[in-house]
Amino acid sequence: MAAAPSQPARNNSSVKAYLQLMRPANIVTAMADILAGASVITSFSIIPGWHSTIYPASFYYTNLPLLLLSTIGLYGGGVVFNDVFDARLDATERPERPIPSGRATLRGAILLGISLLTAGVAAAFIVSPFSGVIAIGIAVLALVYDKYGKHTPLGPINMGLCRGLNLLLGVSIHEALPSGDAAGIGGLLYAQSPLEKHWPIALIPIVYIAAITMISRGEVHGGDKKTMKLAVGLYGLVILAITGLSITNGPSLWQAVPFLLLFGYFIFPPLFKALREPLPRNIGLAVKAGVISLIVMDAAIAASFAGWLYGLGVLALLPVSRLLAKAFAVT
Repeated sequence: MAAAPSQPARNNSSVKAYLQLMRPANIVTAMADILAGASVITSFSIIPGWHSTIYPASFYYTNLPLLLLSTIGLYGGGVVFNDVFDARLDATERPERPIPSGRATLRGAILLGISLLTAGVAAAFIVSPFSGVIAIGIAVLALVYDKYGKHTPLGPINMGLCRGLNLLLGVSIHEALPSGDAAGIGGLLYAQSPLEKHWPIALIPIVYIAAITMISRGEVHGGDKKTMKLAVGLYGLVILAITGLSITNGPSLWQAVPFLLLFGYFIFPPLFKALREPLPRNIGLAVKAGVISLIVMDAAIAASFAGWLYGLGVLALLPVSRLLAKAFAVT
């Protein structure tokens, strides 16, 4: 008779199961959204590169980590509840997932999801009331998608709105401008807040995530070529939009081009393969490539505003996400 698994082994398996529910590789892509959103200030200053005169270093050292913690909680909580609401369906279609397999309990997943969402909203409110409101919006939209939206025609837009608001959560760091002399300088340098001027950049992840969400609907039973062709068009639209950003707001177009080329290199080959053969495996690979490439897209946006060096800093998250994707499921 085989020996029963030891208690430490069971505990380690349980911990990994709950981490799997959070999709760590995807959380890293959400962190890239925050860094990309925070980059818009460099194009907003009358004296480029002098934003440290307006924002003391302590402002970034405090608020940027808080917003990163916020997006970890919001994204992690959102995807945990995705599995909570899909527990019965996964028991049939994906029995290997943590909840139907018994490696994670439904009650434990609910408690984890609530804790993560609460921590995410709380961290955002510490930065500013406006950041907190955006965080609440993300949490609500994520739950609406998990429970109702994913199986409706508006599901892709619903998911896209979550990522669009997440990018604006990064921009909202500038709404927490300290009072006093720094605020006075800020008033001279800015005609309107960065969030007021740059909110349309949220449309970029909305379109991109909507495309990925459309594709993902064929992961279990296969997709259709019309959906794949539409996704190709939406991907192209995203690249054109970022190119426009780099021309109108950024230091120069060439600083964003390498990131855009890398972005296209990652997203198009697996999508074209899924277009030729819309089988579940090919679609799954296209979705995985699209999700991980969110970091490259954010790096391109960051480079469009703050230059190639800042973009390279955002891109540094890519190997972290890819490494985590080998250990934990992305979709």
